Amino acid sequence: MSENRTPTAVLLHGWPVTSDHWRYLVPVLEAAGITAVPVTLPGLGAAPESGVTDFRKAALAEEVRARLAREGVTRFAAIGHDWGATVGYCIAAQAPESVSGLVVEEEILPGVDVEIPAAGRGHYPSWHGPFNRTPGLAEKLVPGREAAYYGTFLEQSAGPSGLSPDTLHAYIKAYSTPGVLDAGLAYYRTRSADVDDIRALAAQPISTPVLAVGGGHAMGTAVAAGLATLASSVTPLVLERSGHYPAEQEPDSVNLAIVQFLQRHS
Repeated sequence: MSENRTPTAVLLHGWPVTSDHWRYLVPVLEAAGITAVPVTLPGLGAAPESGVTDFRKAALAEEVRARLAREGVTRFAAIGHDWGATVGYCIAAQAPESVSGLVVEEEILPGVDVEIPAAGRGHYPSWHGPFNRTPGLAEKLVPGREAAYYGTFLEQSAGPSGLSPDTLHAYIKAYSTPGVLDAGLAYYRTRSADVDDIRALAAQPISTPVLAVGGGHAMGTAVAAGLATLASSVTPLVLERSGHYPAEQEPDSVNLAIVQFLQRHS
């Protein structure tokens, strides 16, 4: 495949959702003349390919960039949600010549010390990180109880406006697939290595323009505050009615902001 010549956006979703997180954004990008390339990171809603053993975000970033290069995608905007945003940041830090702009939706990167605002702390869960990082605990308690485990996190983190029942069912079903639980837990259990990697990359703040998207009932202003320690140009955006999923909960506002941002930084 030849190298991409039209504006391209690589979409990296997080945990515990699937590429359906981008269902409202993709057609808007395409209508704006921006090619959307959704990427599913190993284990995030689908069982990872055999041989995937390193879930450090910097390592996943290298794998994504290599995969895109094989497909001729060498210059792109990175749009990431949750863990996908940490991977997107790592790509921009590792290969700044490849990334024209970075959109970070609802993520505070490992090792970045910022506090979630009070409105978000009342909704965004604090239990899942320690639970997922405790060796053997989720493996014993979650199988057969996926609806309770993932459903509780999704319902709490979405805030008052919530997600539709069909969306909740689809995400829970995807994460009930064999192999997905163990892979998802691995994303959390690389924390110490992720912190070291992010701190090493942060020694040189990225010059890539960043759009920081937070939900008013989740991470909110903390998304931009955290990125201000990692990037030299950060534009904040808070969606007051959203929880952890602004691209799904307030898609019109998010889509407009992303398209305008990408058009300025293509």
